[in-house]
Amino acid sequence: MAKQKAPGKHFRQGMTLIELLDMFPDDETAEKWFVQARWPDGITCPHCKCKKVRKNAKHPQMPYRCARCQGFFSTKTGTVMQSSKIGYRKWAIAIYLLTTGIKGTSSMKLHRDIGVTQKTAWHMAHRIREAWSYELSPLTGTVEIDETFVGGKAKHMTQAQKEARGIAQGGSGKAIVIGAKERESKLVVARVIEGRDRHTIAKFIHDTVRPGSEVFTDDHKAYGHATRHGLYPHEVVVHSKKEYVRGDVHTNGIEGFWSMLKRGHKGIYHHMSEKHLQRYVNEFAGRNNDRPSDTKDQMANIAKGMVGRRLRYQDLIS
Repeated sequence: MAKQKAPGKHFRQGMTLIELLDMFPDDETAEKWFVQARWPDGITCPHCKCKKVRKNAKHPQMPYRCARCQGFFSTKTGTVMQSSKIGYRKWAIAIYLLTTGIKGTSSMKLHRDIGVTQKTAWHMAHRIREAWSYELSPLTGTVEIDETFVGGKAKHMTQAQKEARGIAQGGSGKAIVIGAKERESKLVVARVIEGRDRHTIAKFIHDTVRPGSEVFTDDHKAYGHATRHGLYPHEVVVHSKKEYVRGDVHTNGIEGFWSMLKRGHKGIYHHMSEKHLQRYVNEFAGRNNDRPSDTKDQMANIAKGMVGRRLRYQDLIS
């Protein structure tokens, strides 16, 4: 009798907690993993890109020194981990938790699981989300596009909360997120936008979808304006008349992505402030786009994406 395949991405190679702890028994092993992910062709100076690097430099925090510019650096230099006193092992485990938690991982869980304060865990999680803030090549083929609303309802807010959020009389109090999903590859691009007007939506489509690609949307009028010049063959499902599928024409793929985002919002994070919403959106899109990869590869992709980015705590709260 053939062995039954597990649901979901059964072809992926996952990783158990036991395997994770065996892989990262200490900070030294974890640092070597970060070095390999960042510099697969050998350690390179982040200041001048020179490959002539002296190891075991006489510096308390910077074990490498460039032979050309004489600059000291560590594996954390020039990444979101820069200036962090948190050990490499905890960073690696945090990456694993955010990678494998398909609905997200709260800062409270992270702080309990790796033994840091909740404030530190919150900052760590946002820094890891920065690794998912990359740009994809324009989507092609058949692309589904839709918007959703994220946030609490204005009717449940006090007047002070409404004023703090700039909610006008009668406003919903929710942020708007627009997304596009390439049907064949299942890649997702999602952005927080200011409004649902035709110019904003047209810019999103032109920035994320290659001309000539077939676009499927609902019957919001702005989509018709955005595609009216014939650059994008456009098919519509008329949600206002309760039409959701017509043959191959539907937006169920991108709506499935919204469902996962909303489950993370309601069930894990409970609140996503509009100030940080794009990072949360990047997290869910990045995790979706990496789903076909093995867990080790997903983690390595995050480690690579942490390079060249910086997010100080003061920038988060200012």
